[in-house]
Amino acid sequence: MCTTCGCGEGETRVEGKALPHHMHTHADGTMHSHALDPGVAHAHDHVHTIPADHGYRPSSHAHDVGRRVRLETDILAKNDAYAQQNRARLAAQGVLALNLVSSPGAGKTTLLVKTIEALKERVPIAVIEGDQQTSFDAERIRATGAPAVQINTGKGCHLDAHMVGHALDKLPLAAGGALMIENVGNLVCPAAFDLGEAGKVVILSVTEGEDKPLKYPDMFRAARLMLINKIDLLPYVDFDIDKAIAYARRVNPLIEVMRVSAKTGEGFAEWLAWIEKGVSALRG
Repeated sequence: MCTTCGCGEGETRVEGKALPHHMHTHADGTMHSHALDPGVAHAHDHVHTIPADHGYRPSSHAHDVGRRVRLETDILAKNDAYAQQNRARLAAQGVLALNLVSSPGAGKTTLLVKTIEALKERVPIAVIEGDQQTSFDAERIRATGAPAVQINTGKGCHLDAHMVGHALDKLPLAAGGALMIENVGNLVCPAAFDLGEAGKVVILSVTEGEDKPLKYPDMFRAARLMLINKIDLLPYVDFDIDKAIAYARRVNPLIEVMRVSAKTGEGFAEWLAWIEKGVSALRG
């Protein structure tokens, strides 16, 4: 369940198999699987829309706001517990896990395919693919020879650590390799959810606009690295790359930045070296 938009009541599937539950949290703090019964009141974190002609009275909503904050805190605490389990599991195998986040269409899957092909002789890579529907991206990854598990989130707009844990049960990981988690295309909700990764890598394409780091600061603040992708298109789009970098560093002074083209391979040597450095650190 997303703490922001109330998503996640659809069925979540890992490789086509429904998960037993998806972050349903009740007022007493319990979390379990159930079928939604219209006759039973559930304390889920829903967003309520107030009609324009409704007289809004803040005092009448004070209890709902307090409960919402409590449930959001509880949901994230449970997610973080799952994330720590994932992190310990990956550390035991010496696997570097990266959470790739972006808007839809920024080029995550194409970048992943090129990365796998470039590193397959040096770093074994496995992939978890997150999408609301279809297994198109997982099929593209498997075509490279890399193992991939598809998570379909249904109505959900992001992956959470519980889903990733189930995916890890199905995914063969090579010790001393890398795990790439391609999150659902969304610059909002994935920022709040730790999956057990070593870091988030945010991909910003030059077709999106240089103002995205200021419009979606939580994501850029949470990321270790920003890849500015599709730089081969710079001559054809109105994108100020220096402003994009300055805006990202305004919200996150420590963020690393690389300029890449998944199509031409420009800038890839730096990106590949960054991954290999992280893998080497875990290999000791």
